[in-house]
Amino acid sequence: MFLNIMTFAIIGRAISSWFDPRAANPISRVLVDLTEPIIAPIRSFMPRMGMIDLSPLIAILLIRVLIEMLNRAVNA
Repeated sequence: MFLNIMTFAIIGRAISSWFDPRAANPISRVLVDLTEPIIAPIRSFMPRMGMIDLSPLIAILLIRVLIEMLNRAVNA
């Protein structure tokens, strides 16, 4: 459940960054604070593609892989 919440938080952060890029809104600030420990390490080794930051997408993909691995381990 935690990993699903983090996935939605990352999506929310990505969407809010379009409207509030400086995270001045308290909700945006909470989303940044929740997701930064996951996104920052990915961003450190991934190059930016102009104005596009793909680190949230990579983070979501990694979380989905982790969820799938945990589901298979529990059901095995």
